[in-house]
Amino acid sequence: MAALTGAPPLPPPLPPRLREEAEEQESTCPICLGEIQNAKTLEKCRHSFCEGCITRALQVKKACPMCGRFYGQLVGNQPQNGRMLVSKDATLLLPSYEKYGTIVIQYVFPPGVQGAEHPNPGVRYPGTTRVAYLPDCPEGNKVLTLFRKAFDQRLTFTIGTSMTTGRPNVITWNDIHHKTSCTGGPQLFGYPDPTYLTRVQEELRAKGITDD
Repeated sequence: MAALTGAPPLPPPLPPRLREEAEEQESTCPICLGEIQNAKTLEKCRHSFCEGCITRALQVKKACPMCGRFYGQLVGNQPQNGRMLVSKDATLLLPSYEKYGTIVIQYVFPPGVQGAEHPNPGVRYPGTTRVAYLPDCPEGNKVLTLFRKAFDQRLTFTIGTSMTTGRPNVITWNDIHHKTSCTGGPQLFGYPDPTYLTRVQEELRAKGITDD
């Protein structure tokens, strides 16, 4: 006769000492390390703090001090006169995504002069054009939407020293990795790269760029 099945058994209760430690941690503010006063729980990550502590912390950086999740909008110093152009090519097939076409992203920046938020205000920088590729699949289109948010918040590029040429005062990538080649794998900034779409979403999330 088959054994009866039902809801899984409840986990055993914590020993009193561990239960007391857990309750103490929940009532301790991670910022001041004192007992939480006028508890304030952040909406997205559910971490709790003293209202005064978290108010001051968010004035310095709009992110949870515990997990780093952003609250508010991060704005970078990417030159403001750039354009992000998007097209789709059904005949261009990326390795591992052969049943989809390809999203082609073109970033175009004319030359300009560095502003107060840049390393060398008043110094000119040359224009540049960069091309990147995403698979035209659901997840690729999700990343495209996030790339657009990052570009609009001036986070995709910055002005600094080129990692490849060593040239200063140029427009450079700003830690949101793009695939600038269709093939060659990660070593050549291309495909196949099975975890790329997941990794780049984590990079975007670190800058507060999410789909929620």
